[in-house]
Amino acid sequence: MACTRLEREFVEFEHVFQHFDEDGDGKISQDELRRWLRMIGEESSAEQVELLLDGNGESLVGFDEFMSLVGVVGDEEGKTRELREAFGVFVRDEEGCITAKSLRTTLSRLGWSRSLEDCMVMIQRFDINGDGVLSFEEFRNMMF
Repeated sequence: MACTRLEREFVEFEHVFQHFDEDGDGKISQDELRRWLRMIGEESSAEQVELLLDGNGESLVGFDEFMSLVGVVGDEEGKTRELREAFGVFVRDEEGCITAKSLRTTLSRLGWSRSLEDCMVMIQRFDINGDGVLSFEEFRNMMF
């Protein structure tokens, strides 16, 4: 019997999770995630990694939480709520959109400094209507 695309993706994510979970305890810790990020050339502070993992208050992520984190499982309403929260992190003005300046500020606070020009290029890649900012819908498209 052939596997569906969704089943294949589930198995692939299960393998990815197992690689992250180096000690095999069924959870991804901050140290495990930081080591993997370093391997792909991304230096991240403990604070940055904690922001990624601390959804359950333990700073550890099990497989189900990992699947939610990467956007594979969960109801649409839950995903939309999480996306709106993530979007809100980048919005710094009353306009309710992500500007190059707000993106730069947020990335800087997370320890990833980028020039204003770099941030403008990032936004242009996903700016569907060409207004120079990212709306929530454009942000959603970027995330999926």
